[in-house]
Amino acid sequence: MSKGNQIIERWFKDKDWQIFDFQKEVWGAFLEGKNGLLNAPTGSGKTFALWMPNLIRWIDEHPNDYQEKSGNGLKVLWITPLRALAKDIQSALQTSLNELNIPWDVGRRTGDVSQSVKQKQNRKMPEVLITTPESVHILLAQKDYPRHFKNLDAIIIDEWHELLGSKRGIQVELGLSRLKAMRPELSVWGISATIGNLNQALEVLLGADHSSDNSVIVRADIKKDIKIHSVLPDEIDNFPWYGHLGLNLLPKILPIIDNHQSTLIFTNTRGQSELWFQRILDARPDLAGAIAIHHGSLDRNVREWVEASLHEGILKAVVCTSSLDLGVDFSPVDTVIQIGSPKGIARFMQRAGRSGHQPGATSTIHFVPTHALELIEAAALKKAVDESELESKEPILKPMDVLVQYVVTLAVSDGFIPETILPELRRTFAYQTLNDYEWDWVLTFITTGGKSLGKYPEYSKVIIDEDGLYKVVDRKIARRHRMSIGTISSDSMIRVKYLSGGSLGAIEETFISSLNIGDKFWFAGRNLELIQIKENSAFVRRAKGTKSKVPSYMGGRMSLSSNMSKILRRTMQEASEGSTGMIELETISPILDIQKNWSILPRENQFLIEKSFSREGCHVFFFPFEGRYVHEGMSSLIAYRISKMTPITFSIAMNDYGFELLSDQDIPIEEALKKNVLSPDHLIEDIQSSLNNSELAKRRFWEICQVAGLVFHGFPGEQRKSRYLRMSTSLLFDVFMEYEPEHLLIQQAFDEVIFFQLDEIRLRKALIKIQNQEIVLNHTERFTPYAFPIMVDRLREKFSSEKLLDRIKKMQLQLEKHVR
Repeated sequence: MSKGNQIIERWFKDKDWQIFDFQKEVWGAFLEGKNGLLNAPTGSGKTFALWMPNLIRWIDEHPNDYQEKSGNGLKVLWITPLRALAKDIQSALQTSLNELNIPWDVGRRTGDVSQSVKQKQNRKMPEVLITTPESVHILLAQKDYPRHFKNLDAIIIDEWHELLGSKRGIQVELGLSRLKAMRPELSVWGISATIGNLNQALEVLLGADHSSDNSVIVRADIKKDIKIHSVLPDEIDNFPWYGHLGLNLLPKILPIIDNHQSTLIFTNTRGQSELWFQRILDARPDLAGAIAIHHGSLDRNVREWVEASLHEGILKAVVCTSSLDLGVDFSPVDTVIQIGSPKGIARFMQRAGRSGHQPGATSTIHFVPTHALELIEAAALKKAVDESELESKEPILKPMDVLVQYVVTLAVSDGFIPETILPELRRTFAYQTLNDYEWDWVLTFITTGGKSLGKYPEYSKVIIDEDGLYKVVDRKIARRHRMSIGTISSDSMIRVKYLSGGSLGAIEETFISSLNIGDKFWFAGRNLELIQIKENSAFVRRAKGTKSKVPSYMGGRMSLSSNMSKILRRTMQEASEGSTGMIELETISPILDIQKNWSILPRENQFLIEKSFSREGCHVFFFPFEGRYVHEGMSSLIAYRISKMTPITFSIAMNDYGFELLSDQDIPIEEALKKNVLSPDHLIEDIQSSLNNSELAKRRFWEICQVAGLVFHGFPGEQRKSRYLRMSTSLLFDVFMEYEPEHLLIQQAFDEVIFFQLDEIRLRKALIKIQNQEIVLNHTERFTPYAFPIMVDRLREKFSSEKLLDRIKKMQLQLEKHVR
């Protein structure tokens, strides 16, 4: 055994920690020079599995002076998707170094680290840098950037499952391609707690360097013990609807908070977190100061205070969003509450793992349904966790907006030679099929603006010098680009500040612009009154009263994952057989009985369609149980195909279980089924005809323009309003469509609509599955419990919340009259 191994094992022993087999396996593979992916549950010791081999190698290379050599330059680059995670990792790594008397520094470089710290790093890099994909690219945009990486030995990508299948993951691939070209012997490892397609995840991470000889997947043979408790209502509505139940269960949630040391309360949206925080304080004013709120729009200082207070065990509860989803270790947290369906198995397990975040500890999570039918999902999740059914993350191929941004980043720093960069790009998974035409288009676009924008100098960002070096020489263009690096698109943000001073965070301009001066709204857990909007800031003061608006944010509702859909159908099958023994299904048995009596409880091999009439017209409900995104495409597709048979117009509504077509005339669904309106044939052509495809593509183009640098939000204090930027992108879209329809960014916008927004692959699979199912068309006299919540979702668009509630109650009373 080497000296490094001996010292590290002794350190573990002194701390009374066990070294797990998977940790030893990772250490061995790492030190043999292999690259790889570690798959292990949350709180099982993943960080030390990838951290310790770096120290073992350092000690073995410097056996006599490993405790003396300092100022060694950057040795380990640790990439994480979350800023909150970076701080936690920094603390763990620095503590181990201090205890081992190794004079390494661990630094952070994320968006919330001060400029003075970053400038100090520019002069002298720490041995370990914990950073985000965006910050890696910002480093690559510096002059003489190779100096930072000349001693780099290893790159660790934490929570790789969170980055895979996103443009941020593409940023990681591109950053790795450049760093591996500079340092061919780099060790590259990913860490992932929850992912289904591990082999492909490793292939994407390593690109052309992936092979069975030099890469390995290490699976921790540790099953995380997760205890799931469903919070059950004492009474349920026979006709449930989305959002009606959750807050009514607050009296059952408060004892959970009281009976635990510290609780994380996860909501799916920032708006929801504001609402729950407010209602908990209304019910329990004595919790003021012991409960906090945490989401990505809050001011950095607020978030850091919440995180520090969680670590120290000061807070009794924190209402949060995905901002606290990932591997952050808040040891005092001993239970988690999930408000509403998490829509995915991996997300649910990840959130559960925030409690009991230590090796061998039990994680406890309480599921709070926001409507009664979500109890079916609760039952399904219990099964899924037992069977470890995890979702896959499909990789993205060749997004041109990210590539355009990346090559301009290289041009902003030291410049690049295309013949040098192209082979590096083709060694990535994302751009392995990049052809000469596409590469030439990118180079033309960044140097001239392309065919349509060639007359506008601001789009000619990059010049080619006499040596063939592509570089940016205009300092303003360079500054604009550095400020725009990243792939997370959003509306322009407005700072929320007190008149008396102090910032609360940032809120999307679209929400603020919907308010009038004097309007009240909830933000950062406070009831605020809007006083004035000035210089990109909304000035507010504290307000009284409870009737205040809750901000809505981009991101909206999530959709059921494919695995979640599969286990949901399986659980419904068991419910239809009446032999589940699951308390959740027993609780909603009255609802299921009505559904069964008025229609059917569809089995896995059945596809249910319900047709009924009301004063509004003819309603046809379809129940694929495939999630909102698939239903968006499927509903438009079927409506289009029926409209080709007969002149007819529809209103469409959907939720995760099904969708509704409503028309003021009889919908000929019987004839449509005979003509196989559910066929997967000609899917792409019919989808493109069925939707306002150009309008959807224009929305995607807005995001693409932000990534590709075609729009700029403005310098600090000079931000441009979102509506003006959207007008600019809309104009660009129209120009390209008319004069350059082959423009690769336009093509990308249409592709993203099909493959991401409408999830074409999953939609096609769903239609193929329906072809093999028994189609059950039931003519129902009234809305069934499955149909009712979809219909309510349509009414939300028409009524205020008070009027909607009145309407729902009247409809429920009418339906209850027919329940035996």
